[in-house]
Parts: sequence; C-alpha cells; structure tokens
Amino acid sequence: MAKTSFIRAVLIGSLLSFGGCASYDQFRYVTEEFEIPSKVFNADYAQTWQAVLQIMAKYDLELKNQEAGVIKTRWIDNTLETNFADSFGGSDAVKAAKFKLILNVVKGFRGNQEVSKVTVFKRQLIEQDFLQGWKVVPTDGILEQSLLYRVERLLSIDKKLKKIEREKAKELEASF
Repeated sequence: MAKTSFIRAVLIGSLLSFGGCASYDQFRYVTEEFEIPSKVFNADYAQTWQAVLQIMAKYDLELKNQEAGVIKTRWIDNTLETNFADSFGGSDAVKAAKFKLILNVVKGFRGNQEVSKVTVFKRQLIEQDFLQGWKVVPTDGILEQSLLYRVERLLSIDKKLKKIEREKAKELEASF
C-alpha cells in the first residue's frame, strides 16, 4: 500500500516539475505537422484499392504494392502552383518546389463488416535559393482532403451501380 502511494507521489511530482502546459508550446508543431489526413470507408479492401488506383492514375507512380497497401509517387514539380498561391502573400517567390504523395490502404473490421482506411501523406519541399537547399514545409492539406473525397465519391458511385445491377437482376428473375 505504501509502495503504490509512493509511486503515485513520484509520478505527480514529476508531472508538475515539467512545467505543465508551458512545455507544450515548444512541441505544438509536432502535433500539427504529424496530423495525417485519413478516412475510414465502408467498403472492402479490394474496392478501396481499385478506387485509390483510379484516383492515382494521373500521377507518376514509383511504387504500388497491393499486399502492403502502399502507393508512392515520384517527386512532382509544383513550383508554379506554389508561387501562384503565395503571390498574394508577403513571402518571396520560391526557386523550386516539389512534393511526393504516399498513400496507405489498410483493411479492418467494424463488427463483422469489412472496412478500409486510406491515409494520405504529402511531403512538400521548397528551395528559396541554391545556398539554403531544400526545406520541408508543412502542407495545407487541400490535396490530401480532395484525394480522400474523390475516393469516397468513386466508392459511392460503385455502390450505387451495384445496387442498380442487383435490382435489374431481380426484375429479370421475376419476369422470367
């Protein structure tokens, strides 16, 4: 009994000695930077994988591994888009900008229903001048959210088409 109260006292004392919320401010960027956009879909893994492949068809893919559930793009130049987006801001134009997308598709279950989770990670690099080199900048999250939205729409359309096919098959059986 005395041992557990001693351990509690040590834990409480160590937590108070860290400075409470004041130390959080210096690590806030970690939580903001590592919040990776993801979404869980009520579809099986094969359907979700095909939808993600359809969405990623316009990108130059470096790796697509269905067993591991990973899709990676090669570095994509987006200097013009970055300079256009920042043209109304106070920052100077960048010399070069590029990004890479990494998508993960994971199979899971909710009760007895199979679901799948898609995670989109975008790594954005910019180069102000050749002396500074490439610098990692946080993404605005727009591309990641739009990719997840497109996957959701494809899965929704696929679900509705399958429902229509089932209804037609029932009508054919009834009329036969």
